[in-house]
Amino acid sequence: MLLSGTHVMEGSGRMVVTAVGINSQTGIIFTLLGANEGEEEEKKKKAKTQDGVALEIQPLNSQEGIDNEEKEKKAAKLPKKEKSVLQGKLTRLAVQIGKAGLIMSAITVLILILYFVIDNFVIHRRPWLSECTPIYIQYFVKFFIIGITVLVVAVPEGLPLAVTISLAYSVKKMMKDNNLVRHLDACETMGNATAICSDKTGTLTMNRMTVVQAYIGDTHYHQLPSPDVLVPKVLDLIVNGISINSAYTSKIMPPEKEGGLPRQVGNKTECALLGFVTDLKQDYHAVRNEVPEEKLYKVYTFNSVRKSMSTVIEKPSGGYRMYSKGASEIILRKCNRILDKRGEVVPFKNKDRDEMVRTVIEPMASEGLRTICIAYRDFNDGEPPWDNESEILTELTCIAVVGIEDPVRPEVPEAIAKCKRAGITVRMVTGDNINTARAIATKCGIVTPGDDFLCLEGKEFNRLIRNEKGEVEQEKLDKIWPKLRVLARSSPTDKHTLVKGIIDSTVGEQRQVVAVTGDGTNDGPALKKADVGFAMGIAGTDVAKEASDIILTDDNFTSIVKAVMWGRNVYDSISKFLQFQLTVNVVAVIVAFTGACITQDSPLKAVQMLWVNLIMDTFASLALATEPPTESLLKRRPYGRNKPLISRTMMKNILGHAVYQLTVIFFLVFAGEKFFDIDSGRKAPLHSPPSQHYTIIFNTFVLMQLFNEINSRKIHGERNVFAGIFRNLIFCSVVLGTFISQIIIVEFGGKPFSCTKLTLSQWFWCLFIGIGELLWGQVISTIPTQSLKFLKEAGHGTTKEEITKDAEGLDEIDHAEMELRRGQILWFRGLNRIQTQIDVINTFQTGASFKGVLKRQTMGQHLDVKHVPSSSYVTVAPVTSPPTTSVPAAVSSPTLGNQSGESVP
Repeated sequence: MLLSGTHVMEGSGRMVVTAVGINSQTGIIFTLLGANEGEEEEKKKKAKTQDGVALEIQPLNSQEGIDNEEKEKKAAKLPKKEKSVLQGKLTRLAVQIGKAGLIMSAITVLILILYFVIDNFVIHRRPWLSECTPIYIQYFVKFFIIGITVLVVAVPEGLPLAVTISLAYSVKKMMKDNNLVRHLDACETMGNATAICSDKTGTLTMNRMTVVQAYIGDTHYHQLPSPDVLVPKVLDLIVNGISINSAYTSKIMPPEKEGGLPRQVGNKTECALLGFVTDLKQDYHAVRNEVPEEKLYKVYTFNSVRKSMSTVIEKPSGGYRMYSKGASEIILRKCNRILDKRGEVVPFKNKDRDEMVRTVIEPMASEGLRTICIAYRDFNDGEPPWDNESEILTELTCIAVVGIEDPVRPEVPEAIAKCKRAGITVRMVTGDNINTARAIATKCGIVTPGDDFLCLEGKEFNRLIRNEKGEVEQEKLDKIWPKLRVLARSSPTDKHTLVKGIIDSTVGEQRQVVAVTGDGTNDGPALKKADVGFAMGIAGTDVAKEASDIILTDDNFTSIVKAVMWGRNVYDSISKFLQFQLTVNVVAVIVAFTGACITQDSPLKAVQMLWVNLIMDTFASLALATEPPTESLLKRRPYGRNKPLISRTMMKNILGHAVYQLTVIFFLVFAGEKFFDIDSGRKAPLHSPPSQHYTIIFNTFVLMQLFNEINSRKIHGERNVFAGIFRNLIFCSVVLGTFISQIIIVEFGGKPFSCTKLTLSQWFWCLFIGIGELLWGQVISTIPTQSLKFLKEAGHGTTKEEITKDAEGLDEIDHAEMELRRGQILWFRGLNRIQTQIDVINTFQTGASFKGVLKRQTMGQHLDVKHVPSSSYVTVAPVTSPPTTSVPAAVSSPTLGNQSGESVP
């Protein structure tokens, strides 16, 4: 049996090919990756063209048939993909806000026009004078401008910008955290991850076998000993025993990159022992130069029978010395002597061996270490019979026993602890044996003593989840995966089955969002199936990278935790932006609407509203979407697919700050002129110059938004809104830049911005009211959210029931667009039906065509109609003939093709 990744070292044999193509392991992997989808489509198309009945069922010249054929081609080329969690929520929320804004805008325009008409032509009974018509039109244009302004402010056109900026910023920063994002929405999806199925080798471990423990001279070293504590004679025996008794093709090479780890070339176990020599500050190259390969007298190579390797050399003083190494249980059984603390040879009896197994070998094995024993034997009495191996490989002297493992990366346990705190379950899926996998999982913190968890091998896993026919049953899988933490001896299909089962499971409150890590071609199917696939940038194959969404450029599990943090930060950044924008939306729309109803004019002019819109859309998205992530993001559970974008706490903040701002604005509108002792700006003539009254209102409104932008940095009820503010230079620059721009607009904007200069005291009052937003935010934080049961959450995710069949032909499902497109689809279908009916009438109005149809109908009577479904009949009522003629669709003329099988009157 030839195992993957091994080399034939000696001997000869014959190879039997047991599977090729899709039946081989490589074929199975590429099948799971979807490589044969194109072939299946070709087969289906071929079957349609070869089957006579099926061929005639296809509409030939029907526009609907052509459209459906194009849809099929598109579906074959582009896989159906649901939009990401955040995209779905944002689209629905944007549509809802847009509809509300449109309604408010229409009502505002309607009220303004009615108020003007009733006030002028009903109450004051003014006649409509033709010379006044241009003035009336100007008023109506003004009303429409106010309405459009309300709509512009209400519609959240800054949402796509905020999402794009947040994702682009995160992706750029993730590069520094060794995450190369291939698919943009994977960044956001990772923030919702609830499960991570991780590979072991290279991700959780360092992918380099290393000696981590040693038993030398009656002393068990749990950490590698310093060469100073070892007797020179023993040290010399260890160095020679390893350097000479190893394949000379095994060696330690310098790292490829500066600062990297040395490369291991050849047998991994031998490289671990050579690394042990290097750790003892010795040079194995010098030993090999002194004893080159051609000077080796006899070599007993490693094989499955010996489970050991021995090399014989000639001693300079005469005689021979044989160095041996191998599995500790094999070599120790052949040892009758051992080196003590002073390096002296002492007897090694059976009871000593049992004691060593109990106190040294078993504790090492329980920690997942592979134990290797190093021994030697001297032949001083002439040349022994080398062919009698059983006699040669006895009476050995034990030098040392070492424990080898692929060590866990030092940063992994802490990273997995962070995942647990963040509500993410980490599972190890590996091809290693179950004992090693369990030991590594314990060291990583994936499993902890006392937990109710499962560690299964691939065979046992398949036995538990499959029925008698060998099919995977979701119900059985649902009983296994919640407790499963380690899946050992797993095949590529097992990993794919586990990931698919977790994603498809309906157990629990919400659907699991699964991330998968892998480096090999065999990990490709699972990487592609996962919500987010992480491929290794260093050890990963091209297939794994192609199937992945994010590439870890350092092959490190810690980078996955950073991806989770960035993903959650994207989600929070959008929520911060929404909290800020919706507060502005609510206030601006209510102010414009109420002001228009009461004063027949909006307190905030069109250009001013557009400047506010620029602040809350472009600048705010730039400021709030570039907040750097913090460790606090990993101290809460994932949001999940159904968690609303706008939480009850955010709704409390939105409405709370809206109340403060509306109170201030209305006070300034109706009592501001008395408070500041200035002229009133209410009910000013059409082309009157800007007033200080309305300039103060505009200035105060903008400054309140500016300080509320600082409040919006926190969305979970935190009190310290300034925490980490100086870490985000973009935010500080935007706030400062907006404030300076506001000063310029107010002082120098003039008529274009409907502003006039303010005094210093008026500026201080505006600034004081704006700073009041920060104080009011602290008041809102003291109100417990739990007591505000009447507040509703908004921005929920899309449920499975809402994904209708209309989306089946789309390459990307957009649930908001579906509502808008449904009307268009019905309209075009109606037109298509009418066109089909006209074609039918034209066909039957020509006698030749009618005879042809009857002839084909007669021929069709000989067909085996059991292959034609009843819904495939088209009932036609020709204009020229009273009787109704029933024509099977399978034998109808090209113009009669009706793919849907509906009756045409």
